Amino acid sequence: MPAVNKKPQNIGEFFNEQGYYLAKGVFSPDSLRTLESDFDRIVRQLEASGEDINARWEGEFTDELDGGASSIIHTHNVQRYSATWLAALQDQQFLDIAEDLLGPDIILHHTKLFQKPPREGAPFPVHQDWSYFPTRHDSMIAAIIFLSDANEESGGLCVFPGSHKLGRLDNSAGRTIGDSDASALNSSADLAARYPLEDALAIDAKPGDVVFFSYLTLHGSTPNRSDANRKTVLVQMYGGHDYVLEEGGDNHVNERLVLRGWNHQMQRIEAGS
Repeated sequence: MPAVNKKPQNIGEFFNEQGYYLAKGVFSPDSLRTLESDFDRIVRQLEASGEDINARWEGEFTDELDGGASSIIHTHNVQRYSATWLAALQDQQFLDIAEDLLGPDIILHHTKLFQKPPREGAPFPVHQDWSYFPTRHDSMIAAIIFLSDANEESGGLCVFPGSHKLGRLDNSAGRTIGDSDASALNSSADLAARYPLEDALAIDAKPGDVVFFSYLTLHGSTPNRSDANRKTVLVQMYGGHDYVLEEGGDNHVNERLVLRGWNHQMQRIEAGS
């Protein structure tokens, strides 16, 4: 898919300092039409499935942002639905930017489709991603591909620049998972108080833009109060010399798909599992 602008030369330096990078116009308008068409087809298939496709996080931190009622359509791994989306993950400019951040070996962990419906799209409280799929060397990054306008009104991403330098924070998942003890709940509440979503930097993005950020960067998103769907696909990737630890706190499938270069950690048992 053709690029519409040339990437600057200091992406890695900016990312290392700020913990995120917004790449403009990674995917062309022609590419976006096809990607959005397949995105919409996935949503229709989800809606017809009868499954629970609302991925709104339950809990007091979400309730404080949306008043206790909102929804968001979600599925993992768009590349399992659509060859067009598999090709998007292998887009040259997209991977060139990822290589500036990860090095020449880029491994796909998973992707996620999110559609925030108009006026009631669910927010996400401020959190780090590391506890869901920790890696040995903390190379894991996310890349959000925007298919629609994203800003604070439409439920766009908000980040705390430089917060990745805090490292792994305890109880930073943004929600309580299972039976949490009082100290964990207090720690989560303290994080929410120290980093309120309204103090974060709202990322203004256009269709075709991609924002990359470390899984240690504190981030969240606002409710969609606009009159349009907010459509994104999130791509989670890590470096080929890194590996996912077993003590992750959620059931994300590790696709282990080599998008560029080599997987230095692959073994026969894992290749067949």
